[in-house]
Amino acid sequence: MPILSDNSLDFTSRSADQTRRLGMRLGSLLRVGDIIALTGDLGSGKTTFIQGVARGWGSTDSVSSPTFVLVNQYRRPDGTQLHHMDAYRMQSGSEAEDLDIDSMLESGTLLVDWAERISGVLPHERLTLELTWVGDEQRNMIFIPIGKRYQEMMSEFRHLAFGG
Repeated sequence: MPILSDNSLDFTSRSADQTRRLGMRLGSLLRVGDIIALTGDLGSGKTTFIQGVARGWGSTDSVSSPTFVLVNQYRRPDGTQLHHMDAYRMQSGSEAEDLDIDSMLESGTLLVDWAERISGVLPHERLTLELTWVGDEQRNMIFIPIGKRYQEMMSEFRHLAFGG
């Protein structure tokens, strides 16, 4: 288990609904150019969390894992897009670069499943979310903000999700 910085947050979700609600709170804070890097094994709750993020961000599109298409796009009425990339089947970071990460960040927000597989080509400043399966209804979530924008986002997120 990593040593957490003061800006990090370690939380155990007790249900899929709670995981989705946390995603909704975070989704409401996202802006064009933001990137969230998600890590965790199969069944750790990444897609469930992203379903909440998309809803909180303002999309009414159905969210599913883009394992076979690599990137799903969800829209908002204002035309911005939420890009959901799945790096599970990628063999290298260059495959992700070929998908033009920069243009995705210019047109919207990027969520990356299995981000550890392509971390070398992702922007250094980002919000990393490490998810771990604990039990049938429990998932451990560690939010690690890197950079001022993401530290501010975590401060707002803490307030929205937990008050105070």
